[in-house]
Amino acid sequence: MSAETVQGLRRDAVGLREVLFQSVTAMAPAAAVAASIPSGAAFAGGSLPLSVLIALVACLFTASCVAELARELPAAGSVATYAAQGLHPAVGFLVGWGYVFVEALVPPLLLLQLGFTTAGTLHQEWSSYPESLWWPWALAGAAVIAAAGWFGVRASARFGTVLGVFEILVFLVFAVWLIGKAGSANSLSVFGTSHTGKDYSGLGGVFAGSVYTVLAFAGFEAAAPLAEETRDPRRTMHRAVLGAALGIGLFYVLTTYAMTVYFGPDRFAEFGASGAASWEGVARASFGLFWVLVFLAVVNSTIANANACATVSTRTAFALARIRVLPRVLATLHPRHRSPVVGIAVQTVVAVGAVLGLGLGYDPVTAFLLLATVIVTVVIAVYIVVNLACAGYFLRRRRELLKPLRHLLVPLLGIAAFVPALLTAAGLPVFDFVTELTTPVSYAGPVVGVWMAAGVVVLLVLLRRHPERIAETARVHLDETAAGGPPQNGAVQP
Repeated sequence: MSAETVQGLRRDAVGLREVLFQSVTAMAPAAAVAASIPSGAAFAGGSLPLSVLIALVACLFTASCVAELARELPAAGSVATYAAQGLHPAVGFLVGWGYVFVEALVPPLLLLQLGFTTAGTLHQEWSSYPESLWWPWALAGAAVIAAAGWFGVRASARFGTVLGVFEILVFLVFAVWLIGKAGSANSLSVFGTSHTGKDYSGLGGVFAGSVYTVLAFAGFEAAAPLAEETRDPRRTMHRAVLGAALGIGLFYVLTTYAMTVYFGPDRFAEFGASGAASWEGVARASFGLFWVLVFLAVVNSTIANANACATVSTRTAFALARIRVLPRVLATLHPRHRSPVVGIAVQTVVAVGAVLGLGLGYDPVTAFLLLATVIVTVVIAVYIVVNLACAGYFLRRRRELLKPLRHLLVPLLGIAAFVPALLTAAGLPVFDFVTELTTPVSYAGPVVGVWMAAGVVVLLVLLRRHPERIAETARVHLDETAAGGPPQNGAVQP
């Protein structure tokens, strides 16, 4: 079917439920519980629930800033628009340049995980199935995500909602089951410092665990790029971003507590993402066929997360293409579904190329670690900039709405929370618990550097030839359409 460039994305296509689950699935709760959060166990040991609770509070600072800006600036450009309005349009362009890049890499990251998780489990059950045959599963996942995106935000958001509900329910039921089986072993001592790893005692171990756990919260802002397709976006965006961060954060606390008291807090430093001392391992050993549901929930989580982040990348690319700082063709919308079909096609090609190129060139796990390091480094840097943008926006443009606690102190705390996570993700050994990255994962830093350097070159060219396009990164198109006139909230006109 032919596609054409139309005026805008489909208005009022989704509501709070779908937008909330856009952020929820972007956080990949099942995959985070099973794989990401256990990485902090080596440091926090049986005090990992306290680390998760600290990480939740830390992430709520940044989620609050994103929610405040999303309410004031409902735009598909999301973090790029926030940085442009709160700091400078040039900063907004660079944030958008980096954000589109890493969000386009999240689907191949998750498709790699889908591939090696499925192939590894099938090999474990039936030894005749080769672990090396992981790529057909990844390609199948890519096809599903492309189809969901093609049929528009309504289809992809509802698809994400169904997937999100399933994975959360499976792990909630399992958590309650574990708490019940733990019986007298249930204890609030796991919210103290008495069970940390032997080499990281006390608050140091808890802090180290929380730094690694913070990474499981990435994605809470994924609702924001749907602002132009959402009913009552100012109110809905605010609720969705904060609701996802708080709700999934509490889900992380509950599930981590459940496994800690069941497995044993004094030996929890041995817990990990695979083997007998893992969520799937415990389910296999103690709960019969329930492990199948745990496995399906994790697989489900990879598809849901990839779907959500494909939506984020294509909408952000659409917003930047619409103002011609990215190729205009990326703003091409399907005439019926109003989905950015060219962006979806490009996203699919990038995903398949990265999956096969890196996965077959190295191996799927190594490719996963390389992409994860690139993504987390840029996303956390974006969070830090958004915190700054929140303070800048209310100081510079909406001084009449400025609340010092919410708009100045909270952003400062958000920055303080994410700086250690940024250093850890980049493998910079500032803290004794940070491990230097090994080859080829260490290539992540140069990859990010080259991409951002290219962005600076593009920025300089645009500032010289088309400065009005950079200025338009601050435009809030939804406000302009609603008012029938120039942009509101101080947006810069071309």
